[in-house]
Amino acid sequence: MTAMQKFFWFIASFGNIFALYLVFQDVSVSTLILLILTASYSSIGYFDMYHSKHSLNRLYPVVAHIRYFLESYRVEIQQYFIANDIEEQPFSREQRSLVYQRAKNVRDTIAFGTQRDLLEDNYLSLWQSLHPKVVTDDAKRVRFGGPGCLKPYDASYLNISAMSFGSLSASAIEALNLGALKAGCYQNTGEGGASPYHLKHRGDLVWQIGSGLFGCRDNKGNFNPESYRAMATKAQIKMIEIKLSQGAKPGHGGVLPAAKITDEIAAIRHIDKHKDCVSPAVNPECTTPKDLLNFVVKLRTLSGGKPVGFKLCIGNPVEFLSLCKAMIETGITPDFITVDGAEGGTGAAPVEFTNRLGMMCLEGVYFVHNALIGVGLREKIKIIASGKTASSFDLLAKIAMGADSVNAARTMMMSLGCIQSRHCNTNMCPTGIATQDPVRNKAINVVEKSERVKHFHRNTIKNFYELVGSIGLDNPAKLMPQMLKRRTPYGLLMSVGSLIEPLKHNDLVDEVSIDGPWSAWWHMANSEHFYSEDTYILSPAEFTRAKHASQSINQTKAGESPPLS
Repeated sequence: MTAMQKFFWFIASFGNIFALYLVFQDVSVSTLILLILTASYSSIGYFDMYHSKHSLNRLYPVVAHIRYFLESYRVEIQQYFIANDIEEQPFSREQRSLVYQRAKNVRDTIAFGTQRDLLEDNYLSLWQSLHPKVVTDDAKRVRFGGPGCLKPYDASYLNISAMSFGSLSASAIEALNLGALKAGCYQNTGEGGASPYHLKHRGDLVWQIGSGLFGCRDNKGNFNPESYRAMATKAQIKMIEIKLSQGAKPGHGGVLPAAKITDEIAAIRHIDKHKDCVSPAVNPECTTPKDLLNFVVKLRTLSGGKPVGFKLCIGNPVEFLSLCKAMIETGITPDFITVDGAEGGTGAAPVEFTNRLGMMCLEGVYFVHNALIGVGLREKIKIIASGKTASSFDLLAKIAMGADSVNAARTMMMSLGCIQSRHCNTNMCPTGIATQDPVRNKAINVVEKSERVKHFHRNTIKNFYELVGSIGLDNPAKLMPQMLKRRTPYGLLMSVGSLIEPLKHNDLVDEVSIDGPWSAWWHMANSEHFYSEDTYILSPAEFTRAKHASQSINQTKAGESPPLS
């Protein structure tokens, strides 16, 4: 027997007998309370020892419940009392505080210097200029719309990323859309479709069409051109985005837990409310690169010529290059590509998918940017980056790596009041944001919270422009990867991207100056299908560059021309 089992038998026998004796001697409030306590302890302990499914309860009756109680508040205890300002994940206290302060439009400065370790491995920084500039007004919007687009759209550098009605509450969706209207940015609907709450306040929308085809499917789940046209031609819908994969769970369809599916959501999506809504991992209209591009044309035509693009998390580079080959062969290009990073957020995802799959945002953006340059299509296609943007520096880093604009989701939720409790998949969100509980939903004041969205957006953008100006630029489009500096394990600084050879215009098509992974991936790419075996063995990039540098030096000494790399 464990000590707690012995203690249980002591209370169940002598404790109850003693309590009964005291009651018979003197019936009072205190003796009755004592009897109730011993009897309750005995009942709970008996159930734990002989009927509980948990080993801890059987071995440590009653007191094991204390552990479960404390464990249920572990996240809050860690967040409030243990973690320092910069160590939490996915967003540290410093990052969350910055969002809250900017959303409330209060002081967002810090005192006494940085808390960061500036010599930390992979720490990112910038070199400022002695001649700061002011970003010009004509450089503060990004135009979306390629050669086949009849209705281009001018977007903000920072926008609200994909969050569905279902994942978020109706009031949260409304507040975000009203905030987008006030801030002058767009809101992505998420794959759940453009709900009445997205449309209510007339803020600009990017309608996302996921693999479930919610909002444009018939009763059998197939694409319905007429229902698509009816929504896509609305003035509020500015662009259409086809979702191929999501950074938080690439290779897995979207997940809406049954606990969050109401009758209204089930009707909007044409789904069963009594089981989890799990979208297919593959979009049925986009099973090959050419199918995807033909679907882009179809959606663009049905929408009346609005910008159409797709969203994906980069995995095997060959598969994206297969898509590039299909663009060259068909002459069809999307108007934009949204690159979602593996560090992105979600309401519900399998742990292994969230932790282990996909490229991070900066890596993915840099790869897509170079790939499009290498096939000569970069000028026709805009890139949107999505993945963990809390500060103006986060925004700048993504633009510098090759993005044209940036989407943010979780920090927009924080501007509404999200406290990072991580209960999004339980329908028990304590702030009423990621829940369908009508009582919790009422906690959100749409008008007041929309002001916070507006303030967060405007204050972040304002600081972004100041940061761009501080390095001597008057246009964010002039940002380049080498302007970002990364701290190496040796304590030295290096330009981000310097270990990976950037491609020049049409390098992949001409195949005159590429080798290593770019060459191997390009030759493995096939425009007829996405899948390709991941057979190329990646070696540390610094070894490859060092080898090339050594060869160049030796050939220069020998009087030969160094090879192009």
